[in-house]
Parts: sequence; C-alpha cells; structure tokens
Amino acid sequence: MRTSQIRAIVRGRVQGVYFRASTREEARRLGLSGFARNLPDGSVEVVAGGPEEAVRSLVDYLHRGPTQAQVESVEWEEARGLETPHPFGIR
Repeated sequence: MRTSQIRAIVRGRVQGVYFRASTREEARRLGLSGFARNLPDGSVEVVAGGPEEAVRSLVDYLHRGPTQAQVESVEWEEARGLETPHPFGIR
C-alpha cells in the first residue's frame, strides 16, 4: 500500500462554516492523520497523511466541504516530512 502526504490551502467561505470540523470527521473516517487550521487570510490549511487512495478522497472532499462552505479553490501539493498527528485534529 502506497502512502501519501499532502498540504492543501482551501480558499473561499471556509472559516466559521464548520469546515475544519467536517474535514476532521472525513479524515478520521478515511483513517488519515494530520490537521486542519484557519489561516489569517481567511483560508484553511489542511495537512494529511496516510494511504494514497484515502488522501486523494480527502482532497476530493476539500473541493466540496460542508454544505455551508463555498469553496473557491483548493491548492495542494505532495509533501514529505510534515507533522501529521494522529488522530487527525484541529489547530
């Protein structure tokens, strides 16, 4: 099983709309480690690691988010060596 680690920045209406908590729920459902946190510019940073297929599923989820969110863009990259605490949390 291949593993993957990503760092993503999600922009749009993504703070104050349950985005981090719903991302945590989805990541834990997928068995991923990592975290989601608000950034000062109004975006959300997501760092996740685990089985490659599960990480790709989380990236797909980030493009939708919870129903209250309005995702405008998701920029993500493969990353190595980032801290990915388990279980997936909110910072």
